[in-house]
Amino acid sequence: MDKLSAQQRHANMAAIRSKDTKPEMIVRRGLWKRGFRYRLNHKRLPGHPDLVLRKYRTCIFVNGCFWHGHHINLQFDDLQFTISNSGCCKIPKTNREFWVAKIRRNKERDKEEQRRLAEMGWHCITVWECELKPSKREETLESIAFTLNHIWLQDHGAKTNSYPKVEEEDMQMPMAAEETIINK
Repeated sequence: MDKLSAQQRHANMAAIRSKDTKPEMIVRRGLWKRGFRYRLNHKRLPGHPDLVLRKYRTCIFVNGCFWHGHHINLQFDDLQFTISNSGCCKIPKTNREFWVAKIRRNKERDKEEQRRLAEMGWHCITVWECELKPSKREETLESIAFTLNHIWLQDHGAKTNSYPKVEEEDMQMPMAAEETIINK
């Protein structure tokens, strides 16, 4: 049984934001401080990613552990989905069927949006709310920066050309620092 009235529950749910959340603001400030520039909630891309870094051809999704079912076990049994709790995501005991279906739909939608972005040539990074706790925050932000730099180097790095082999390279030539033995 729900402890709140229908009006109180409605007010609580209406107060939950989808943009400018605390985890999203942490990632935005951390990337800005590291010199990365981005756009917010790009309307033309599938899923309206939280951050879009065009230079890196990368979309970043900052997901809440509860709403997107982080580390939960989805199992399909007799035409019914079951979900088991994880350390950072606890499914409510009241109205459980509704929450299981909602989280399952969210996970499926996230997977489909990222697949569509990948088909369009975009890289996707998902940052979870639990990875932004103070004990892990700097490590997570450094990991994102490393990944973005790695993507940029892969896409824009120097091209190496292989040169044809010259016959002289096959011969054993003495090195300048080697002593030469003179036969008398």
